[in-house]
Amino acid sequence: MRRGESGSLGSLRRSNRARVVGALSALGQSSRAGVARETGLSRTTVSSIVSELQDEGLVVEVGENGTAPASSGGRPPTLISLDPSAGLAAGIDFGKTHVSVAVADLAHNVLSEARRELDEQTPATVAMAAADELFGTVLDEADADRARVVGVGMGLPGPIHRSGLVGSSAILPGWVGVSAEADMEARLRLPVRVRNDADLGALAEHRWGAGRGCSSMAYLKLATGVGAGLIMHSRLWGGEGGTAGEIGHTTIDETGQICRCGNRGCLETFVGAPAIVEPLAQRLGDDLAVERVIELAQEGDPGCRRVLEDAGRRTGIAVANLCNLFNPARIVVGGTVGTAGELILAPLRDAVRLRAIPSAAEDVEIVSAELGERAELLGAVALVLQEASLAVPGLESGRTSGKQVS
Repeated sequence: MRRGESGSLGSLRRSNRARVVGALSALGQSSRAGVARETGLSRTTVSSIVSELQDEGLVVEVGENGTAPASSGGRPPTLISLDPSAGLAAGIDFGKTHVSVAVADLAHNVLSEARRELDEQTPATVAMAAADELFGTVLDEADADRARVVGVGMGLPGPIHRSGLVGSSAILPGWVGVSAEADMEARLRLPVRVRNDADLGALAEHRWGAGRGCSSMAYLKLATGVGAGLIMHSRLWGGEGGTAGEIGHTTIDETGQICRCGNRGCLETFVGAPAIVEPLAQRLGDDLAVERVIELAQEGDPGCRRVLEDAGRRTGIAVANLCNLFNPARIVVGGTVGTAGELILAPLRDAVRLRAIPSAAEDVEIVSAELGERAELLGAVALVLQEASLAVPGLESGRTSGKQVS
């Protein structure tokens, strides 16, 4: 065999190994057949690489209590995972009034998480300092060494360019123009990847929530702001610059109110939490929160029901356009406003059936999110697990335990 051919085979072997490790990073626990499906490699190749990784102590069998049910009788396949102690992944989620931090092992076990309330006007430097402090807290609670953390995922509510720079239409005014990725890396002294919070919600719901088993989906976050995270071919899609999915700035009425982005009549001006509360505040009080609106609507208040139904219908207009362009199999609706469930989903579905082309409307299933307010935080962890494949082989072993993300 010529030297070039041997080198090519070695390169292919390394590439296949990275794909297997990457699949296990993303899946947590899986059968060998599941890894083959995820990677597109043959079962023989996967079995060979898994055996090699087991010999190196990087992959372990889950055990009798972690076996998957057999598909057609017989003995269920044994599940495998990366050794939980081969490394740690951390996630940070910044919301309008909070920051949450979690740390998990590479088998998707959350070891510790913590949350702190913040004022919505909190400067980015103060908010990142709070996240740094919480990061130390969760590591202490998990009895984990910072040196074992392979990376940190971080979510922010607003457009995030691939450079890590926060866009001008972010909900948090103190973050606009901040190099969030570089600044947090300097604080934590660890690799940090920053994405829009809806992107991370999509990643989490796809892996562990209402998007499981779906290769193309959109996660719609309806909260103070409105955004969408897109999954294409089972991978997060951010577009050329990383800002894909800003559905909240889809124009619904070009003569409508001025949006914080500078345009008129954006979807967010109709269905964001402030827009839902505003027409009801005179009757129900200036301190009215969207959670109370949803509660009253569920109790039968006609005004609250009408506002939510209108929000669902207008959201459906934008979603119909998304379906025509993207043709997803599933739309997962989350966020604070999304907790209204069928009060929002029923008119949303009606609008999609009316406005999307028939084939796109027939293809899509529109469902509620499953992970609640933890979606974005878990998505931040998942972002690291998705990208950890090349870092894992150089990590040391030792063993920890925790609760499953799912």
